Amino acid sequence: MLKARHATLVLSIIFLCACESAYYGAMEKVGYHKRDIMIDRVEEVQDAQTDAKEQFSSALEQYQALVNTGESNLQDYYDKLSGEYEDSKEAAQEVTDRIDAVENVSEALFKEWKEEIKLYSNAELKRQSTHKMNATKEKYQDLVKSMRQAEKRMSPVLSAFQDQVLFLKHNLNARAINSLKGELKKIETDVAQLIRDMEKSIAESNSFIKGLKNTG
Repeated sequence: MLKARHATLVLSIIFLCACESAYYGAMEKVGYHKRDIMIDRVEEVQDAQTDAKEQFSSALEQYQALVNTGESNLQDYYDKLSGEYEDSKEAAQEVTDRIDAVENVSEALFKEWKEEIKLYSNAELKRQSTHKMNATKEKYQDLVKSMRQAEKRMSPVLSAFQDQVLFLKHNLNARAINSLKGELKKIETDVAQLIRDMEKSIAESNSFIKGLKNTG
């Protein structure tokens, strides 16, 4: 059974890679190269990070409102917080998917770039292109590291929100609200750090995009 699952996974990866290769090939035929696709996908990560930053802030605001309320309307507050948590999960997944897409196209881009360098007959031009590729790859690796670091910040915040939503679901009373207050400060700190990391990653993305545009 395990071997069968492994084989299925391998076949799925091969199929996806073939689809991506066909997509890149089709886009190049209309003058849209891997570098252009990478720029678009980095910008999509920025958009997803901005959305996630705003969504986590919104969830925190709902949590703050909840712990400061009285016993009345607890069900309404719970429903709102639960909805914010679900939206935050979706926003976090979108960030992950967008980063994965950037890594996918970057692998194809640098592979193509490396192969094309071999075609140079002029040693100086070959040297310049190799230097430019290595410099771009180094900046790219720093960018992805920053993206993944910000991405990891979302997990403990989501876990904390999930715990509070589940706890409140089973304890819709004033005593439960008092218990939630103890976690508020930590969640506020985690969300603040998450936002700082998101903003740092977005700034690095802007710098990377500017540099990539200047390579062509």
